[in-house]
Amino acid sequence: MQDMLVRLLDLPNISKEENTLLEKEGIIFRRPIAPEKSLVVHWIDMHFSKNWADEAEAAFSALPVNCFIAQKGQKILGFACFESTAKNFFGPTGVLQNERGKGVGKILLVKSLLSLRDMGYAYAIIGGVGPAAYYQQIVDAKIIEKSEKSIYQNLLKQPK
Repeated sequence: MQDMLVRLLDLPNISKEENTLLEKEGIIFRRPIAPEKSLVVHWIDMHFSKNWADEAEAAFSALPVNCFIAQKGQKILGFACFESTAKNFFGPTGVLQNERGKGVGKILLVKSLLSLRDMGYAYAIIGGVGPAAYYQQIVDAKIIEKSEKSIYQNLLKQPK
C-alpha cells in the first residue's frame, strides 16, 4: 500500500452534506472528549482492529482530540483520526458497513483534513492507503511515488 498527498488549501465544502445528514438522519460530527476515550477506543477495536484502536488512543493524547466521530444518539457510526501515528498523517478511519454510501466517511475525512490545515499544514499525508480511488475522488489526493515503504512497513499486527 502506498501513501497519498492531499493539498489542504483546496478541500471541498461539506457544510450542506453535513447539515443534510443532521436534519435527515440525526447524525452529528464532532470530536470526542476525554471521558469518552474508552468507549471510542473499544468501539474501534470491536468494529475494525486493535491496531486502529491503539492509534485512536494516541489521538486522545492531544487536546482537542485528534479524532472525529459520527454519532447518532448513543451510537457511533464512524471515526477518523489524524496526527495520531505520525505528524501530518490522516488515518485510520472507518464507517460501519451499513452506514456507508451516505457521505459519513467523506465528512469525517474533510473535517479531519480541515483540522490539519488549521494546525498550519498546507499538505497532508494519507498513510498506507487501501482505496486510493476514493481519496482521489473526494479530495484529489495523489499517490506518492515510491511510498510503498512507509511508517507501517514493519508494523506488528495484533492477532485476530
